Amino acid sequence: MTLTRAGNVRVLFRVRLEAGAALGEVHGAIVRAGGEIVAMETRALHADHSVRDITVAVDTEPDVRAVEQALDEVQGVKRLETLDRTFLVHVGGKIATHLKVPVVDRDDLAVVYTPGVARVCEAIRDRRDRAFEFTIRKNTVAVVSDGSAVLGLGNIGPEAAMPVMEGKAMLFKRFADVDAFPICLATQDVDEIVETVERMAPSFGGINLEDISSPRCFEIEERLRKRLDIPVFHDDQHGTAVVMLAGLINALKIVNKRMQDVSVVVAGVGAAGVACTKILLAAGVGHIVGVDRVGIIERGRHYDNPVKQWYAENTNSENRRGTLEEAVRGADVFIGVSGPGILTVGHVKQMARDPIVFAMANPIPEILPEVAAGHVRVMATGRSDYPNQINNVLCFPGMFRGALDVRARDITEEMKQAAALAIAECVPEEQLSEQYIIPSPFDPNVVPAVSRAVQAAAVRSGVARAAAPLELEEEPLYTEM
Repeated sequence: MTLTRAGNVRVLFRVRLEAGAALGEVHGAIVRAGGEIVAMETRALHADHSVRDITVAVDTEPDVRAVEQALDEVQGVKRLETLDRTFLVHVGGKIATHLKVPVVDRDDLAVVYTPGVARVCEAIRDRRDRAFEFTIRKNTVAVVSDGSAVLGLGNIGPEAAMPVMEGKAMLFKRFADVDAFPICLATQDVDEIVETVERMAPSFGGINLEDISSPRCFEIEERLRKRLDIPVFHDDQHGTAVVMLAGLINALKIVNKRMQDVSVVVAGVGAAGVACTKILLAAGVGHIVGVDRVGIIERGRHYDNPVKQWYAENTNSENRRGTLEEAVRGADVFIGVSGPGILTVGHVKQMARDPIVFAMANPIPEILPEVAAGHVRVMATGRSDYPNQINNVLCFPGMFRGALDVRARDITEEMKQAAALAIAECVPEEQLSEQYIIPSPFDPNVVPAVSRAVQAAAVRSGVARAAAPLELEEEPLYTEM
C-alpha cells in the first residue's frame, strides 16, 4: 500500500479484554506504539470479559505491526482480529446503481422496456434535447481520468485511479444528489481522450475531468469545451482555484486589504497554479508573480512550454527575477500548489504586514502551520487536520448542481467567481476569524448557496438553456471594503 498522508491508515483491532483489564493501559500502549484511537465500540459484554472494536489511525503500515505487538503485551488483552478499515470499505467498490421505478410484472416491463420505450426513443429522435427530460442525462456527470496524476501518487494508470474516481462519484451524490460515474481511460494520448469523451458525451449532462497531468489537461479541457455543448470542468484546476479564492476573500477581510491592492506569489505553475492565477486576475488582483522549480517566471522571456509562455505574458508586471526569496519579498499573499517545505520562516518574514499563506501542497504543505505560527496572520492548507482546509468538495458538487439545473452549455469565469463568493459568504461575518475563513464541506448551506449563485451567473453569462428551478438574485460579485 502506498501512503499519501500522515495518519491515512485506519485499522480496526478487535480485542478481548478479561474482566479487570484496564482500558487506560490499552490506550497507553496504542499511543506509545505510534497510534491514535479514533473510535471504540463494544461488540460484546460478558461477566468475565468484553469484546471491543478499536479503530486506530497510524502513519505507516509498520506502525500497524507495532500497535499489534503493543496490544499483545498488555496483560488481560487478547487480539482477535486486525482489519484494515479502508480496504474493507472498498471491497466490491463504493458505488452502485439502483432502480427509480419498480419492475415487478409484465406491464412494468412493457413500460420501462419494449414496446413502450420505443415511443420515448422516437420523441428524443425528433427533438434531441428531450434526452435531458426523459433519460438520466439531466442529472449525470462523467468523472473522467487517465490515471496520469492521481492524488500525490503520480502516473499510476486507469485501474489504480478507479478508487479515487469512485470516491468522487460518491461525493457528487452525497453532497449534491448528482449521479456521477467513474470512467478511467486506457490511454494518455490527448487526441484519443478528447475523441473518447466526445463520443460518450450524449450519455451525460456534464464532464468532470480529474487527475490528468499538466500540461495535457489544459489542451484536453480547452478542446472539449469547444466541441461539447455541456459543461466541462477540470476540478484539479478550477475547483482548487474557486475554493482558494473563497478563502482569500475572507482572509482579506481579516487583514483589511483589498483584492486589487494586494500582491500575490503563486508557487507552482501547473494545472492548479495556472487556474488560481487566472481566477485571481479575473477577481481584480493586479500583481501576481509565479515561481516554478527554476525560479520566477519572467515577463518578456520566451518559454517553450505554452502554459509558461502565457504566464510570462500575463503576470509579473514589475518583471521580477530570481528565486522564491525574491518573489515573496513584500508580497501580501503566498499561494502554494507546489511541494513540501519550500517556504521558510525567513521567507515569510520578508512578506508584507499581516501575511496570508495558503500552503496547499499535499500531503506535506509548503510550510507547516506550526512552523509558520507567529509569523503568518492567516494560514490555510489542503489538509483536514488543520484549520482552513482548501477542499475542492466545497466547489464541484454545487457547481455541477447549478450548471445541470439550468442546462448550462459551459462553465464560465463568471460562474466560478460567483461560486467562490457564495462559498465565502457561508462563513458568517460575526464568526469570521484567522482560524475560520472557509466553511466545512458538511455545512448544509454550501451546496445550495453555490448552486444558486452558479445558476444566476449562468443566466447572466448567456449559457443557460433552461429556467433556474430556484429564485435567482442579482448580486455584485464583490463589495468594496
